[in-house]
Amino acid sequence: MGWVALGRRAGGGCRLSSNLSLSFASLASSFILTTLFVLTLALTLATLVRAEDIFEEGKSDKEILDNLLLSTRYDKRLLPPVQDADFCCGLRSPGDTIARTNESATPSDPKQNKNKNQNNNHYTPHQHLRTHLRGTLTVNVSVLLLSLASPDESSLKYEVEFLLQQQWYDPRLRYSNRSRYEFLNAIHHHNDIWLPDTYFIMHGDFKDPLIPVHFALRIYRNGTVNYLMRRHLILSCQGRLNIFPFDDPQCSFAIESISYEQTAITYVWKNDEATLRKSPSLTTLNAYLIRNQTLTCPIKASWRGNYSCLKVDLIFTRDRAFYFTTVFIPGIILVTSSFITFWLEWNAVPARVMIGVTTMLNFFTTSNGFRSTLPVVSNLTAMNVWDGVCMCFIYASLLEFVCVNYVGRKRPLHNVVYRPGENPVTQGTKKREGGNTTAGGNEPNEIIACTNCGPNPCTHTATNGCAAECCFVQVRKKEPPHPIRVAKTIDVIARVLFPIAYSVFLVFFFYHYKGVS
Repeated sequence: MGWVALGRRAGGGCRLSSNLSLSFASLASSFILTTLFVLTLALTLATLVRAEDIFEEGKSDKEILDNLLLSTRYDKRLLPPVQDADFCCGLRSPGDTIARTNESATPSDPKQNKNKNQNNNHYTPHQHLRTHLRGTLTVNVSVLLLSLASPDESSLKYEVEFLLQQQWYDPRLRYSNRSRYEFLNAIHHHNDIWLPDTYFIMHGDFKDPLIPVHFALRIYRNGTVNYLMRRHLILSCQGRLNIFPFDDPQCSFAIESISYEQTAITYVWKNDEATLRKSPSLTTLNAYLIRNQTLTCPIKASWRGNYSCLKVDLIFTRDRAFYFTTVFIPGIILVTSSFITFWLEWNAVPARVMIGVTTMLNFFTTSNGFRSTLPVVSNLTAMNVWDGVCMCFIYASLLEFVCVNYVGRKRPLHNVVYRPGENPVTQGTKKREGGNTTAGGNEPNEIIACTNCGPNPCTHTATNGCAAECCFVQVRKKEPPHPIRVAKTIDVIARVLFPIAYSVFLVFFFYHYKGVS
């Protein structure tokens, strides 16, 4: 009996010890779970405190940006939210990141997810974060001209240096007013922030690559992002070379988004400015900007009509004074110099030849030297008209001298001999006394008229008539004009005709091409 009682007592002790061990195990597991929960809560609170602490005074802009651009709260691949009710991507505050991520990673209703997968084969656990209504992001654009240059006067290449400012609102980048920074300098976070994929169209080439010293990136308290780029473009302009140099070349370039359509991004000119702003230190070199305008790209001229596009038109003019002093005035002087030969003596061969040939060679040299710098076109230009007409006048004056010299050296048809330089005298009426001619030039068979040959005047030959009467020699046969007189007459006509014709050409040339421009 005693051993049985002892055994019963021992069995009850074993059950007691097992119960005690189970109690200790449950207490230990509860303690561990409680500890893990406390640690998790502490970690979450620490994350929240740290997230809120990034805006406290004393933090550097780098620390603020590092926390703003955490991958758990910012994704540069997504457009900035426009009409989102939440702060960012379905998050009401930076502290909601863990809860939202866990909620999305462990869906509570598998049936609902199954239905979503049936409706959308591309559904992901994070899809519900972007199901809210989106809006159109507005990017404000402005341009500040810094410098203008052109290789030379006759070029259609213009170098334009400007600052392109783009401004938009990104609520994901807002930070507290408790920070001492009015804006954050995010130049070193350039690759971590969403930026518009602005693309330049209708231009030539970029002279300089985009490097960090050529842009600035600022983020303001309310989430406004200011992106400033310095660009140096070589524009291929359009000019009417058929009226060169009276044309006004127009240079245009446009900007648009390369991947986002107009429903996603809209570019607008800041403050609805109609013209570009110019820097107070604007410099120019062979580039004379007369006007400019900013406008939206016309749909007809755009090859992609569903993309927002802004256009800049720069209208230049050429330096008219340069062309007048180097082309037109020297050409007028050379042409009018060739007209001097008309006032020289008809037989002054060395002087007239020297003037004609010299002016022609000088004009060829001047026009060829200038024509080598002109753009090559296949149609007739104003400069071709100018060179051709001026050369025709110079050549015509040289031909006029050849004609005058040829006519003047022809042999006269009558026997009157003249000394060089003596003007020919037409034989008119010469007084004759006593039947003898005073000039001694009458021929024997020349018909003369006498006044004292009877009641009526009589006619007879010079050797047979009234010897003592006063007679007058009357030429019955009209002699042809002397070649020298013909040559001098040609010179007189050329003195008037050539200047008048050239003046008419000048008036027509400048009036016509200036009006066309």
